Amino acid sequence: MPHLELTENALRVLRARYLRRDPQGEIMETPEELFRRVARGVAHAELPLHGRREAAEWEELFLEKLVTLEFLPNSPTLMNAGASLGQLSGCFVLPVPDSIPGIFESLKQMAIIQQSGGGTGFSFSRLRPRGAVVRSTGGKSSGPVSFMRIFDCATEQVEQGGKRRGVNMGVLRVDHPDIEEFIEVKRAEDELRNFNISVGATDAFMRAAANAEPYALIDPQSGGKAGERSAAAIFERIAEAAWRTGDPGLVFLDTANRAHPLPHLGALEATNPCGEIPLLPYESCNLGSINLARMLDPAPTPQMKWEKLGQTVRVAVRFLDDVIEVNRYPLRETEEITRRNRKIGLGVIGFAEALVQLQVAYDSESAVAFADELMAFIAAEALEASRELARVRGVFPHWNGSRLEQQRLRVRNATCTAIAPTGTISIIAGTSASIEPFYSLAYRRTNVLSGETLLSVNPLVEAWAGRYDVDVPAVMREVRRTGRIGDLAGIPEKLRFLFRTAPEIPPERPLQIQAAFQRHADNAVSKTINLPTHATPEDVATAYRRAWELELKGITLFRHGSKQQQVLEPGAGEDGNDPL
Repeated sequence: MPHLELTENALRVLRARYLRRDPQGEIMETPEELFRRVARGVAHAELPLHGRREAAEWEELFLEKLVTLEFLPNSPTLMNAGASLGQLSGCFVLPVPDSIPGIFESLKQMAIIQQSGGGTGFSFSRLRPRGAVVRSTGGKSSGPVSFMRIFDCATEQVEQGGKRRGVNMGVLRVDHPDIEEFIEVKRAEDELRNFNISVGATDAFMRAAANAEPYALIDPQSGGKAGERSAAAIFERIAEAAWRTGDPGLVFLDTANRAHPLPHLGALEATNPCGEIPLLPYESCNLGSINLARMLDPAPTPQMKWEKLGQTVRVAVRFLDDVIEVNRYPLRETEEITRRNRKIGLGVIGFAEALVQLQVAYDSESAVAFADELMAFIAAEALEASRELARVRGVFPHWNGSRLEQQRLRVRNATCTAIAPTGTISIIAGTSASIEPFYSLAYRRTNVLSGETLLSVNPLVEAWAGRYDVDVPAVMREVRRTGRIGDLAGIPEKLRFLFRTAPEIPPERPLQIQAAFQRHADNAVSKTINLPTHATPEDVATAYRRAWELELKGITLFRHGSKQQQVLEPGAGEDGNDPL
């Protein structure tokens, strides 16, 4: 087994959430044993398909990628593979039909999924609006938002796999009559605390907002017109609410459905909790991420090891396809459609760290070009890996009638790629999250471990500052105090530019980088556009418009200081001397 190197924060997270415990709550495995458990549990899929010898070979390949931190799957796979629970999927979408039995059946299914470790997404757009008459009783409907509160309350009581509280995504179409109530619901921070919410925006709405035209509200029961609103006014309210609270984001429904590989099975209406996987009702998806920081050749000039990256992609695709086989699904409906569609979502972590090592500033055209080249390569390798699996194992069962059949692409998986947020697995890997820029060069992370705060200082800063004729201790004191290099005197412009943090980067650049990844991702890209405290509602509106113009499938935005409690706070302490 290769040597496993973990940071102190990685060890703390593994001990708190991932390592198995005995009935008395005592930890009963090491990190090395965890990775062996996961590799063996997933490679078990190879036994009936290819025999014992090949299963053992793939177990060792999987183990190598895990222990070297070159590839990590989503948290439920790390927690549950090879263990008794055995539920490995990170995300699900459940339908919410317009009936009391249907709504509460979905609520029950949500609780079962969250208890097993999965997150859940819903479209509430089929529910009749507040005040609509219920013919069977003569009463009036309380509307989608009221039922979302019930789902939120239930989530509050369920811990995912006994390790963490559940999380949801709630989507409501922009043409639903209750859209204004939905937009405003999270102005109070105690409302829908376990929900991310996104407006399901259509092309027609976005064009109407741009042209200051009215648009029609649609009765979800009859499909008929239920009123009219100013699109510009509604768009302004969305932007203002997001400026205040970070919610709602936008899901661009028409953009997602234009790329939908399975339109013969229905339209996409909702996503998983972080937005990177638009899913049909009952679908689940298994995610994994390649650590770009481990794909670099450091000497003599840092460069990407493309051959190693391609080999890692191929191993990761097989790993994720095997996960579908060994997974213990919480619902019969989920097992059926997941096995028939076989969606996987392979993405990346460590993009910002890789850029620094390559001496490319995140806020540069070079970063956008690299993102495009990188994701095009990963997508091509993932597609070829899926085609190779199809030659051996067969195409996914719903291939007939799909867009992939129309394109004559015989693949094992309806989708192969997605960019997930990777908040926790990036800590385990000791690198930057997903494709995000550095949020801060030093930060305090709360709500990751119960009652604990993780302190972190980016080790790259000290290493790079040492290459220049600067006062390195002074630089590090400033980083610990503020989380950035800031206006510290005597810092070379190249160093300052290389380590610009997310709030210091104009939003157009991260949008361009998101678009570069999205062009080559089968699913979607979960990315937060971070704005500084002084940003305006018009800045939010501009970012939302640009996201649609760039053909993103969704956008999430966060203005620093818009919530009283944030997961990340810049700086390692007021005096810069906190223990790290």
